[in-house]
Amino acid sequence: MTKVNVIGAGLAGCEAAWALAGYGIGVRLFEMKPQKFTPAHKYGGFAELVCSNSLKAARLESAAGLLKTEMEMLGSLTVPCAKANAVEAGGALAVDRERFSDSVTEKIRSCELIEVVEQEVEEIPEGVTVIATGPLTAGAFAEEIRKLCGEGLSFYDAAAPIVTYESLDMEKVFFASRYDRGDADYINCPMDKEEYLAFYKALIGAERVQLKDFETHPFSVYEVCMPIEELASRGEDTMRFGPMKPVGITDKRTGRRPYAVVQLRRENREATLFNLVGFQTNLKFGEQKRVFSMIPGLENAEFMRFGVMHRNTFINSPVLLNADFSMREHPDIFFAGQMTGVEGYMESAASGIIAGTAAARRLLGIEPIILPKDTMTGALCAYISDPFNDGKFQPMGANMGILPDIGVRIKDKKEKYGVYARRAVESLKRELDRIGYNSNS
Repeated sequence: MTKVNVIGAGLAGCEAAWALAGYGIGVRLFEMKPQKFTPAHKYGGFAELVCSNSLKAARLESAAGLLKTEMEMLGSLTVPCAKANAVEAGGALAVDRERFSDSVTEKIRSCELIEVVEQEVEEIPEGVTVIATGPLTAGAFAEEIRKLCGEGLSFYDAAAPIVTYESLDMEKVFFASRYDRGDADYINCPMDKEEYLAFYKALIGAERVQLKDFETHPFSVYEVCMPIEELASRGEDTMRFGPMKPVGITDKRTGRRPYAVVQLRRENREATLFNLVGFQTNLKFGEQKRVFSMIPGLENAEFMRFGVMHRNTFINSPVLLNADFSMREHPDIFFAGQMTGVEGYMESAASGIIAGTAAARRLLGIEPIILPKDTMTGALCAYISDPFNDGKFQPMGANMGILPDIGVRIKDKKEKYGVYARRAVESLKRELDRIGYNSNS
């Protein structure tokens, strides 16, 4: 029997192996534990949760809840295991880490079609292969990926916050490009001196996330990755000569140059999301909300992703991958998990489902599954494979901002997200019915 190689028994690798087995395809699942552990992993079981034990919101009317609903429709292994090992966490789905890992491990090991190979992989094996080695991939295998992907491999995740366009106060901001060159593509948030100094003091006094030892990576010292709060700590005016420089910008309301300016750049093709240019940050999420909401126009901003700065190996997926997580230049090689630029436990697991399913359907000569973009899973697949993101690609988690606009303005957020969620579920159901998809669960 021809076997597909799956490298890594984390959330993504386990889902990929499970999806392949569901199609009757043999799997050789490589996992270096318990022989070797990364600096973040401590438990011997599969699908180990190394940070929080929360898988985020459970309700359908949330991005995280919608994603998990779609995953179950696609035959997920990890979502049922999570529900079976849930602990009280209000509206979130949180799990007993060890029981959850044990549950996933037992199902994988008891599957006759999955052979578990306990060894570290240093070379990409021959044949159809799903690479799901996680964001801490290092050593010889990281070098193998570098050779495969060229320069499209990043070792440090330094990302700025992303906000929704519709949550901005357009009475306080304006579109313009510096020196009026080209199209007015940037949203500008002007500050006077008083506003700037208040923002500066709040920023340098805000609480930061403490990096772990293994996250103090050489790539982190690059100036391009400098956290905005670190830049601010170098002096009161440093930001005004960096990302907040007002040179070449005229406030359309006053006709004068502002004291400082924060620029927002379009994050997606649909212009529903904008990122804060130059605002890579290591502040705690609550502090980001508090401090960045002081920026004029962002007082009520809806943050779809907060800024992060941590060790995270990921590839330049928009250049390298198709929407089914296969490589464009090497169609028998698939990537899955955080390495692809999907951020979060369940996002990683969902990518494993898609990669495993795509590999199985290709081997069997069945129509590939490309999910509609109005589903959360489909939107994530589209995000990581969209050439529009080349050159500015950063990891993205599930959020309602990456879904196509519904075309109707609904002020109540819960009601609006409910409409998005119901549309996604119906859209996914239609697509699965169309192709005769069996969840194989």
